[in-house]
Amino acid sequence: MNNTITMTVNVDHLLIQALQEDITSEDITTNSVMPNAQKGEVQLLCKQDGIVAGLNIFKRVFELLDAETQVEFFCKDGDTVTNGQLMAVVRGDIRVLLSGERVALNYLQRMSGIATYTNSISKLLEGSKTKLLDTRKTTPNMRVFEKYAVKVGGGNNHRYNLSDGILLKDNHIGAAGSVSKAVKMAKEYAPFVRKIEVEVENLEMVKEAVEAGADIIMLDNMSPEMMKEAIKIIDGRAQTECSGNVTRENIERLLDVGVDFISSGALTHSAPILDVSLKNLHAI
Repeated sequence: MNNTITMTVNVDHLLIQALQEDITSEDITTNSVMPNAQKGEVQLLCKQDGIVAGLNIFKRVFELLDAETQVEFFCKDGDTVTNGQLMAVVRGDIRVLLSGERVALNYLQRMSGIATYTNSISKLLEGSKTKLLDTRKTTPNMRVFEKYAVKVGGGNNHRYNLSDGILLKDNHIGAAGSVSKAVKMAKEYAPFVRKIEVEVENLEMVKEAVEAGADIIMLDNMSPEMMKEAIKIIDGRAQTECSGNVTRENIERLLDVGVDFISSGALTHSAPILDVSLKNLHAI
């Protein structure tokens, strides 16, 4: 996420909202102890081993407060960082360093935590044909950051939002009346370039989805044994995805199933933060 146009168009307004949430009128504490401009620097220190993601977002928060703020990085997104490592030095108006600290760290900690958790799961899939996907179970107004962090950690993005792809879930199927009807209606409505994915819960739904011409069949909350049966039924006529409470602790049971994709909401909704902090602030 280092393209200037991408940052300005898709990210800046979200960062400004976060800053406005934290500074409604003024930073009363900083203004108390630092009434005048004073150049200073502070160190970004890693306090936990992991994978870093979001460094340019961290930098951008300070730049939005003062374009003259400078950040010197000693690592890049995707790098492995270790406890005690000096990751960056931030230089600028001390008032800006103090006022932007929490928002900048919130993004960096959250994104690095997701990258770290995703990486730990993606490593378990190494050597298999199965790709790890995220979901739309993201923090409101954080999707662009969280899905980017998944990619940094070695995962892949599922659809970005409801406009990005067709996924007929149980309630869509209920609204249409059946799997066959839902697929037929989707094919008639959607542009031909859109793939149609169908969520199924049993083998009868698998057969119906295949016969209806689904492009991707999501095997939801099935046992590994049932998924293997489903893959035999599909027999290469559609891509396969499995989902349903997939975490680092239980993904190994799915490794020999043979699906094309495994999706996990836990990548974004359950990843703990990576602990980093700004320390040793001083005037220069």
